[in-house]
Amino acid sequence: MAEELHFGRAAERLHVDQSPLSRTIKELEEDLGTPLFVRTTRSTRLTRAGRLFLDHIPRVFVALEQARSSVRAAAAGYDGQLRIALSDGITPPRLSSLMALCRQEDPEIAIRFSEVPLAQQIRGLHDDLYDVGFAQSDHAGDGILVEPAWTDPLRVAIPARHPLLAHARIPLDELLRYPLVMCDAYLFEGYHRQIERLLRSVHAEPLIAERVSSFDLMMAIVSAGFALALVGASHIVGTRAPDVVGRPLASHDAMLTTYVLRRDTDPTDAVSRFIERVAALETDPVTPGMTASPHEDDQEASL
Repeated sequence: MAEELHFGRAAERLHVDQSPLSRTIKELEEDLGTPLFVRTTRSTRLTRAGRLFLDHIPRVFVALEQARSSVRAAAAGYDGQLRIALSDGITPPRLSSLMALCRQEDPEIAIRFSEVPLAQQIRGLHDDLYDVGFAQSDHAGDGILVEPAWTDPLRVAIPARHPLLAHARIPLDELLRYPLVMCDAYLFEGYHRQIERLLRSVHAEPLIAERVSSFDLMMAIVSAGFALALVGASHIVGTRAPDVVGRPLASHDAMLTTYVLRRDTDPTDAVSRFIERVAALETDPVTPGMTASPHEDDQEASL
């Protein structure tokens, strides 16, 4: 109802009659002691109380799903679970290695993932909806500890046969002569901040051709020759886009940093062991399963 702001459309979307829906909302308002909607003959809109109530709804559903997951994990024989939030399109190779290590060393702990925007991850950590999170931002505010987890060499993703391939290392000012495809600033907030920080070092305004919600689509756009992109080397390898070459920047030995986030409280034993594995993973220069594509002549085969 809060999304439709129309009783008829909301009832149709929920596959219920309008009268039971109206009655349910009225009973909820009576229980809360305040109206959630302002209704007129022309429109329906949320009150301030309605907007505040709506802000809590996603957390309620997350908590409910986590309760169900806990019951299912216990029924399957697990002693506990780790609730991990992922933001900024965290790259699979490092994560896969980390999860394999967890399965080997802590097989009794079930692991649950949630892919959420950074702001939602931070709220969830504060509200104890997640135990730890991964993001590419070191700005989480008070009450959240942020530590580097791993780094990924930054690469310019270029379509094969592009003029910039005449350079073994791409000058940033030359890169900005061409349109770029970027990830959505809300869905990939940390990644966006790191790329913006780099672009601000040049007195030129980038031409943003497209903003996308996945690295797969980003690589598809680069492969088709519509734009270039700045991404971690592992994204180029992981998406295996045809006809995409990864080249380093000329004057910037840039890295994309992924951080692990958790509440600034005494961690549980399971969280402590997990953080120790993250630290050990960063010291290991080889991540199994990483192989370069045929076009990535200068990209690391293992990160």
